Amino acid sequence: MTKALDYLFDLHSQANAGQPAGMTSVCSAHPMVIEAALIEAKETCSFACIEATCNQVNQDGGYTGMTPADFHDFVMSIARKLGFPVDRIVLGGDHLGPNPWRKMPTLDAMAKAIVMTRQYAAAGFGKIHLDASMSCADDPVPLPVPIVAERAAALAKAAEEGAKAGGYPGPAYIVGTEVPVPGGASEKLETVEVSRPQDAADTIEKHRIAFAERGLDDAFKRVVGLVVQPGVEFGHTNVIAFVPEAAEQLSAWRQEFGSVVFEAHSTDYQTADALADLVDGGFCILKVGPGLTFALREAFYGLDQIAGVLVPDYEAGSLPRTMERVMLAMPNDWNAYYHGAETSQFMQRHFSYSDRIRYYWTHKAANMAVEDLLACLEGMDLPDPLVSQFLPRHYADVVAGKVQPDARSLAIAAIRCALAPYSAACVR
Repeated sequence: MTKALDYLFDLHSQANAGQPAGMTSVCSAHPMVIEAALIEAKETCSFACIEATCNQVNQDGGYTGMTPADFHDFVMSIARKLGFPVDRIVLGGDHLGPNPWRKMPTLDAMAKAIVMTRQYAAAGFGKIHLDASMSCADDPVPLPVPIVAERAAALAKAAEEGAKAGGYPGPAYIVGTEVPVPGGASEKLETVEVSRPQDAADTIEKHRIAFAERGLDDAFKRVVGLVVQPGVEFGHTNVIAFVPEAAEQLSAWRQEFGSVVFEAHSTDYQTADALADLVDGGFCILKVGPGLTFALREAFYGLDQIAGVLVPDYEAGSLPRTMERVMLAMPNDWNAYYHGAETSQFMQRHFSYSDRIRYYWTHKAANMAVEDLLACLEGMDLPDPLVSQFLPRHYADVVAGKVQPDARSLAIAAIRCALAPYSAACVR
């Protein structure tokens, strides 16, 4: 058992005692995001939770090209480079279930999901979110909760087998899902309905029964979290803020139930006060992903403008133009989500809070454009006035000597700026 996993198992006890303790769950496969998350955890003396989704990482490679074992090695190599203790890291598998194969018949999709979940646990992922809520090709829509729970139990059995085969302790489980879909809504939202306490209770009970029917009573004792909707979400251009009063009944149910905490998804772009209120309300696991790559994109685009001023052979706007070409040439990761007139779609491709541009940074042309940008600024101390003009969030820290005025340090600082409110909420 790692220190990070011990901390995760103890979160409900701290919440029950009224102690404000939480865990930031970073869901990203971008190496600079992972590096920034580990630096943030190291400097705040906290634990690092790094997660991969079923679409990012699976036995077929996902959209990152990585299997669970590859992702494990990828994160640990960054940790070793930074001197970050690996026992302070918990790896998480997010939304593990048939989602990548949901267009297939149920038996085939679940067979793939079972293999994936077993591989995650065998690779040392200690936090497993079981999510079989999505309908497959031959399923009704939506799926009844008992069926979701039965499939989650089948996945838990695979995770138990995988952990044992890999020589790891039984993982911590998260159950449940949330609406809208992970990664942000595809339209402007005015309100989001908070989960009802009776639905939370029903989800837990149906999973308890399904686990028991498979002889997984011990595994069910390791269900540490429940995904619910606390009333937070973001669209392309707006954010629904957390309102503690709207979630009071849900928080009261959790306190009375006592053995789990809530996992809140889509907390990206919430204020520091809202994140602290979430933790205080028992939403102790705070998921963040697009908000971090959004901050990194802001930094890259700011650095692109600075390079246009400082480097004679670099034309400002080169990086955004490359990203536009790449996204137009391969629209599958954005065209079902971004709508409206062409000017609106252009804005969404580059600046939407849903940040679907994050799927393109690993493309060869995009990666080369970023490398060229960083290379042309390498070795330069960027002038304070240009930092003020194009990266104003970091100007004060640069002037105070807290952030080095080089391109890479500023990019890492941008991600840490987005992470800082989470650290403040979780470590008090």
